[in-house]
Formats: sequence, structure tokens, C-alpha cells
Amino acid sequence: MAGTVLAFPPDCPPLAVLAAARVAGVQLSLDPTLPSGSPPVLRSSATSTPGSELEEMRGLPQLLRHIGRVAAKPPGLYVRSEQESQEIDKLLEYALSFSSGVEFEAACANIDGYLLLRTFLVGHSLSVADIAVWAGLAGTGQRWLSLRKSNKYPNLVRWFDAIVTEHGEALNDVTATYVGKRGVGKPDASGSKGVDQGSSEGTRKKEQNRKGKGDGAANGDMAGKDKIAPASEVDLPGAKVGEVCLRFAPEPSGYLHIGHAKAALLNHYFAQRYKGKLILRFDDTNPAKESSEFVENLIKDVSTLGIQYCNITYTSDYFPRLMELAERLIIQGKAYVDDTPREQMQKERMDGIESKCRNNSVDQNLALWKEMIAGSERGLQCCIRGKLDMQDPNKSLRDPVYYRCNPMPHHRIGDKYKVYPTYDFACPFVDATEGITHALRSSEYHDRNAQYYRILEDMGLRQVQIYEFSRLNMVYTLLSKRKLKWFVETGIVDGWDDPRFPTVQGIVRRGLKIEALIEFILQQGASKNLNLMEWDKLWTINKKIIDPVCPRHTAVNEERRVLLFLTNGPETSFVRSIPRHKKYEGAGMKATTYTQRIWLDFADASAISENEEVTLMDWGNAIIKEIKKDDEGNVTFLIGSLHLEGSVKTTKLKLTWLPEIDELVRLSLIEYDYLITKKKLEEDENVTDFLNPCSKKETLALGDSNMRNLKHGEIIQLERRGYFRCDVPFLRASKRIVLVAIPDGRQGMLSQASAPAQKP
Repeated sequence: MAGTVLAFPPDCPPLAVLAAARVAGVQLSLDPTLPSGSPPVLRSSATSTPGSELEEMRGLPQLLRHIGRVAAKPPGLYVRSEQESQEIDKLLEYALSFSSGVEFEAACANIDGYLLLRTFLVGHSLSVADIAVWAGLAGTGQRWLSLRKSNKYPNLVRWFDAIVTEHGEALNDVTATYVGKRGVGKPDASGSKGVDQGSSEGTRKKEQNRKGKGDGAANGDMAGKDKIAPASEVDLPGAKVGEVCLRFAPEPSGYLHIGHAKAALLNHYFAQRYKGKLILRFDDTNPAKESSEFVENLIKDVSTLGIQYCNITYTSDYFPRLMELAERLIIQGKAYVDDTPREQMQKERMDGIESKCRNNSVDQNLALWKEMIAGSERGLQCCIRGKLDMQDPNKSLRDPVYYRCNPMPHHRIGDKYKVYPTYDFACPFVDATEGITHALRSSEYHDRNAQYYRILEDMGLRQVQIYEFSRLNMVYTLLSKRKLKWFVETGIVDGWDDPRFPTVQGIVRRGLKIEALIEFILQQGASKNLNLMEWDKLWTINKKIIDPVCPRHTAVNEERRVLLFLTNGPETSFVRSIPRHKKYEGAGMKATTYTQRIWLDFADASAISENEEVTLMDWGNAIIKEIKKDDEGNVTFLIGSLHLEGSVKTTKLKLTWLPEIDELVRLSLIEYDYLITKKKLEEDENVTDFLNPCSKKETLALGDSNMRNLKHGEIIQLERRGYFRCDVPFLRASKRIVLVAIPDGRQGMLSQASAPAQKP
């Protein structure tokens, strides 16, 4: 890039571009002479050789992408897979949030949560996205220094320090030149026109001038300091870096829900932390509950969570070896076949009474085992139990069941088997066989840990370290797959991805960002404390992520909407292009039509008094001269006049509105509530006694014409209503766009949508 000029205003040097060029060794001539407020520009100099002309580029994201493309070292600053390049593009736009004073800490919180499971922002190496966010932080000077010392954003500090450690010479050089205690300012003499940013000699001189001044340390020089660990960081007992092997082992009897997500994310976190590997295993030992549909969707959900695993295995792959093992334990006298009826067996285990079959001979047990394998009428009456200790205070050790008959076909292997191992028997064997070093289990299994270790001992297999964490319980929420399946089968919900469900697909469909879920779960870490968590906290985290970037649109309820006639309004409608988000350029623009007749919500119209001045959002003030009502006193029509020179600070009501045009789109706004009315349902309580009769509410509305372009899954904010996710996009005029309301951590979000306008 010889002969390339970077032009910028002297009071606002593009720190990210300067840093990216220094890290990549890209030589730039600097021209700090642009007028204040101008975007940075990259162009060829007058002295560049013929044929080397560079198309003039403007704006930070475009300049960073260009430097990333031409950089030879380090590789991959921008040129990645299509998916990773798209992620970099999004982060380059989002990095602009750090330059906005009021949005700075919200951006810090968002990126801090995003980095909980990541070393770099995208992929496994440095990208221009990392440099852009680094510059957003370092460019604030003392403000970022204070936040670093507070340990308020530990993951962000860890990431920041790691980048400075790796690229400190280049980055500290840039901050020493352009950043003071109050942040980015005018460049000093060393940054004047003609300085070559790729010059190592220039770097050495500036490094010598900087020593002893302290600015470099204030903005990221961590030499001699310890790195700050994440607040949630805990140790796996006996874990060795590079040797840890973990498994996430869901049963394919339903979709992945928020409770499973905690287990999956903790396994992923530890696997990454110890540079180990993670196996995704399907515990498919019960054909009565399992299906290929559940397997496929569990894989999809794990991918949605961003879980990286080395391979997929199935407990059913080990059925032949498990059967051989069960028979060997019978021969060794460590297991026996029992035909005691189930209820009687359960009572005997509770009372510590030995089964009448416990002392049967090996031959008797093997004969009945063959009946079980054949699935005969006699075999169906039997099960294999481990011969452990019927007097042990820990009831899980009182001869647990190892094998049972089940004539139903298996979703993977058909009707090959009539006998299937229990989870308690199969799990220790498969863990040991697959080389698992640490088995993460929720603390509800604590009493069965002794059973796990005893079974491994009887099998003669290597020990596996169990590590416990608390089960995630949410208020007004059922996590039992059996109960969730009941809701699906009875048609109370639309399916496993219903937005009222705690499944990953359900909460994503309701508008939850995966980054918010990850932050929420890992904030709890691997704590063993049992807590009943509130959903409000999760949705509050989600709001902090979506609010800075989601576009704004307008909707008016169809029912009883009221026309406002503006006597001095435009007789011929006109269109003006305005930002979809006033503080985030990446949201793009939208076309707003201004007409003499506009629609207002009935609730807003009812709140207005005659001769009151109101503010029409994105237009200006208007004075309501006349209010017409029907015989029942309901407002039916308004007459007013524009007063655009009026101050918005003096008005009480700030109103959303829509033009009376044919291009408006028809909307269905869906709000969901909890499925049950009790915070925590006990095991012996019937779910039908606590069903919420009003868990879904639909509001018909009209929306601005720009919403025709919404994509499935896109998140927007309807002004003064709240956040919504596009569930069904625009197909044709006769079909409604379906928007699902996203909770924001406050109660009654949509119920307040039709309330009178309030002063912000």
C-alpha cells in the first residue's frame, strides 16, 4: 500500500485504522487536515505509481476491512470463512457504540458477556474486529483505565490485556501518540503529515519519547502485571491442560432446554479453558421416549449455542459390550436377575429388604437373562440388578437396576434388542471407555455419585472425576421433558419451539439472543447453590444487547384508531429518509411519508386535550384545535395544525403516528406469558391445576411500509411499545406480518403499549 494516504480530522484520529495498520505493518502517509466531523478517508497519494490507484474509501468499517484484506501478517485479519467475515462486519459496526458516551458502558457489558467463552471476538485468532473494539476502549483514556481497575468487566479486561500482551509495541505506540487522559485528541508533532505508520524507525523514536510518561501504561501496557481472571472462573479438580476430556450427554427425548444449556455451556467452557476436548454423546437407552427428530434438533440446538465438540457418539454404539459386561457381572456374582414386581421392588429398596432373587444361582440368573434377551413373556417380567448393599443408608446403593426389557424398536437400531441398559449402568462404562476425565453432573444426582463410583469399581474400569454444579431452575417454568411433551401432545402449545417453552428454540423464537443466555448462565458459574432464578434478569441482559443496534419502526393498533387532520399539513404527501436507529448507523435508513391525514392510537387520542400542543415523533409539534367524539364520549376524529417551530421539551405527549396511505402493512403482535401460574411446581402437583388460561395475546395493528423488508428472525423496536422479533415476514398484502413481543425485564410490557403517551 505504498503511496496510500489516510486523511482525517486532527481532533478525531481514527485510532482503530492507525492501530490495524501498525499491527499489520501496512504503511500509510497521514494527512490530519480534514474538517472536524469528517469521516476518515483512504486514498492514493499523488506520488503513487501508475496502476496503483486506490478507490477512495470512507468510514471506519470500510477502511478496516480494506487493511484486513491487504495485510500479510498476521493472516486472517479480515479474510475468513463467509460466516466469520459476516461476524466481523457486524462487530465493526457495533464497535462504533464505544465512541458514544452514553452507550459506552452498555457496549462494555455486551462485549464482556460475548467474551465469556471466547479468546478472540471472532474465531481463534486476531481480526480487525478485535482491533476496532480495542480502539473503542483505549480511545477513552482515563475512563477505560478506571473501568479496568474496577473489575466490573473481567472478561473484557482479560481479552484487552491478552491483545496488548501480544501486540503491545504497536498498540502502545499508537495510544502514546494519539490518546491522552481524556481520550483521543489532536495528533502531536510525531503524527503530522507524512509520517510513515509502517516505519520501525519512527516507532523506536516515539517509543523512546514515550518512556516514563505513563500514557502507554494507562491504555494497556500490562508488562509485569498479572492477567485478571474471569469472576466465574473455577478449577476442575485434578485437571491438566491438554488432557481434559468432557462430555455433554443429553437424552434424545425432547429438545434442548435452558437447563441443558447450562450443562452444555459449562462443559464447553472447561474444555476451552483446559485446551481439552468435548464429546457430544446421546444417551439413547430408552426407546420408548427417544426419536431421530430429537437427535436432529439437539444437534441443531447445540450448534445454536456455539458449542464446539470433537465428535458425536451414542450410548447405543456400546450396547453389545454393555450386554457382555452385564453377563460377566452375573457370572462374577456382582449382579442378578430379579422378577419382583416393580412396586414391591421399590418398597423393598426403601425398607432395605433383600429380594428373594438375590441369592439365586448363576445358572438361574443366566437362564432368566436369556429370556430377557429374547423378550419372552417370562423375560418381560425380569430386570438385572447390581448386587451392592441393601443396608446402605444411601438408597441409590441398594441394588440398583442395570438392565430392563423393552420390546419397542429403537430409533437407530430398530428391533435388534429387547433389553436396554439403564442410564446409571451405561453412563459410568461409556465415560470410562471414551476417556472422560471429568463428568459434569447437576447436584440433584449427588446421592447417586457413590453408585457411579461403585459401578466403575465393579466393572474394573478407570475412575472418572465427577464435578457437580447446581441445576438451573426458573420461576413459572417446567423443565421436565415429560411435562413439556404433554403440552405439545395436547396442543396447548404450537410445538417444542413455542415461544412459551424454555427450550433453546423457544426462547430464541421469543427474541432472546444467545449471547444473553451465555452471559446469564456463566454469571452463575459452576456454583452448587440451588437457586430459583427470575426470567427478568435474563431479559434485562438481552435488552442491553439488542437495544443499541435494533432498528426502530412504528405501529398503530387497528382497532378504534383515530385520524388527525392537519389543516396546514402537506396537501401533497412527501417522503423523507430517516435513520432506523438514531445512534447506530448500521441499522440503515427508512422512508417516512408525511401526509395531511395521519393515524394515532385510540389511547393516545383519548389523552389529548383541546388546544394542547403535542409532539409528533420524527416530525415536530402540532396543536390540537378540535376533538370530535361519539355519543359514548369516545374520540373519533381530531383536527389540528403543525407548529414545527415549537419546542419538544415543552410538550407532555410524544406521539407515534402513521400516514394514511395504502402502503401500510398489516401486523399481528403476539405477546406470550408463563404457561403455569405457580412459581415452582412440586413433584406431586398436577400441572393441569396451575395452567395459565391466558398465556397468549394477539393485537392487530398497522405498521410502516418499511416493515415489508423485515427478515425472519430480525429484531426491531416498535416505538413506545417495546421489542419484537419477526416470526413471519411479509409474504403478500393479505397475510399479516407476525411479530413476537420480547420481554425487556419489566412486567406488563405489551399491556402498556396502548396506554396514554408519557413523557420520556
